[in-house]
Amino acid sequence: MEDTVVVIPARLGSTRLPKKPLIPLAGVPLIVRTVRAVKEFAPNVVVATDSPEVKELARKEGVEAVLTPSELPSGTDRVYQASRELPYPFIINVQGDEPFVRAEHVLAVYRALKEGSSFSTVATPFKSLQEVENPNRVKVVVDKEFNALYFSRSPIPFIRDGEAEPENYLKHIGIYGFKKEALEKFVSWPVGKLERLEKLEQLRILENGYKIRVAVVESEPLGIDTEEDLKRAEKLLKRG
Repeated sequence: MEDTVVVIPARLGSTRLPKKPLIPLAGVPLIVRTVRAVKEFAPNVVVATDSPEVKELARKEGVEAVLTPSELPSGTDRVYQASRELPYPFIINVQGDEPFVRAEHVLAVYRALKEGSSFSTVATPFKSLQEVENPNRVKVVVDKEFNALYFSRSPIPFIRDGEAEPENYLKHIGIYGFKKEALEKFVSWPVGKLERLEKLEQLRILENGYKIRVAVVESEPLGIDTEEDLKRAEKLLKRG
């Protein structure tokens, strides 16, 4: 992955968990845990943030951090701001709230870019119907080539006949890969109608007629979106 930079966007203004990057997880700020996880497998790492405090934490972990405007419309716009002057042809966005991300998740995204995809991401089969029904868990449906057809907070596909089984649904994991020129296109497009309704920035790509390759993996990193996720993460870390 020497030809790739992993950018970690970390904005303080989360509505569900204010100042989320700084929240301690087993005594260590969330952004620090994410940076340490990514450094295990990625040689080039940059944090994109609107917070001098987050920037300083990243610097102490030995990675570059770039201050970006708070008012940017999405994490991907923040990634672009931090990477546009960098010389890498491939850019991977790992959210700052993914402290359990592993090499297999990011390498799957990277392989799709190397194989020619302009945009790529990753998903995993759901393990429970309760998770499927949770609007904080984003669902994705794909075509036969594993290109995304749609992302939604609603359970898709709808099972008309028979019992719904969790493995019939794919859970989107918020890791994105871009060819550099594709990322430049993304930030030039206005926010789309579906993106605005679902509050899912990846829909901007589909609305503009481009494909997103979806790599399916078995394991799932626990992202931190809610207080419930924080509690689950604390338990995981205590179990070691």
